[in-house]
Amino acid sequence: MKIGFGFYRHMLNDDNYRFARQAGATHAVVHLTDYTGQLKGAPVTDDQPIDGENGWGSTSGDREIWSVSSLTDLKKRMAAHGIDLYALENFDPAHWYDVLLAGPRRDEQIEWIREIIRNMGQAGISVMGYNFSLAGVAGRVHGPFARGGAESVGVSGVDDTPIPKGMVWNMAYESTRTGEMLPEISHEELWERLRYFLERVVPVAEEAGVTMAAHPDDPPAERVRRQPRLIYRDALYRKLFGLVESPASRAELCLGTVQEMQGSDVYRLTEELVRERKVAYIHFRNVVGKIPEYHEVFVDEGDIDMPRIIRILVENGYDGVIIPDHTPQMSCAAPWHAGMAYALGYMRGLCQVYG
Repeated sequence: MKIGFGFYRHMLNDDNYRFARQAGATHAVVHLTDYTGQLKGAPVTDDQPIDGENGWGSTSGDREIWSVSSLTDLKKRMAAHGIDLYALENFDPAHWYDVLLAGPRRDEQIEWIREIIRNMGQAGISVMGYNFSLAGVAGRVHGPFARGGAESVGVSGVDDTPIPKGMVWNMAYESTRTGEMLPEISHEELWERLRYFLERVVPVAEEAGVTMAAHPDDPPAERVRRQPRLIYRDALYRKLFGLVESPASRAELCLGTVQEMQGSDVYRLTEELVRERKVAYIHFRNVVGKIPEYHEVFVDEGDIDMPRIIRILVENGYDGVIIPDHTPQMSCAAPWHAGMAYALGYMRGLCQVYG
């Protein structure tokens, strides 16, 4: 198994590459669109685009960072520190909002997504993680939820506030001050939008040697912000894989999100998907509770038996990447770094014992 590390755009510098390597990571999953660090577990910098009225922030719409030359350069800079750029995670909402909304620019934006996938293939980046969601991660609360009062995040009830027009994934791609809200749609409509997307993108991914990896919905409620969710039950991964059957369509398996689902069996799902070679990479995090009330905690104190997960992965021949995702922040001069280092050390220990 390979230990990975998640980077956000503002974290792409030599100091953070060195930190990740020192903590034991050999692979990277990179978000080229920033979100507010408080919500996603990464440190916040002064130049991060935050819009308090509109949620997490505004999208940049920057196309250059997705070019072959930019991606190749980033891969080389990480490789110089012993880190393999393995995956990108999450498209910029400015580049595919009408794909999510079935709007007038949908086909134009799908062509841009297809170009991104081709560019990734040329740059030697193996996986594109995505979350086909209108609301995204919404309704989190902060508090001393982890061991010893460590600051973490959780959900206490499902967010039912409507989404203003001009926003998807808690990010504004245009002005949201018109007072209009997104019309509510059915689950069937959202699944049809996903089918339309996958039918046009997955064949290109196959040709480029890139895997499309679907993240389950977090929080995994049936509806969030009055919009439907896709993978809010573990069995719904089967429905997704059935839309377009391809080795290039797999899961970005978030253990914490699966555990949060009502009626889920994280061990069964992990074993089945790994045995069938349907897992592109794994978010290795732990939680206490289930929707509508749960908290993220240290990787070794939640409801998931993490040693059991590692044993399942080893027994079923998983040799892919696992990353710690977000972690509680510890009481010290570098709260986020300490939390990440703790998680990576625990993961490396499990792999050494069971792998």
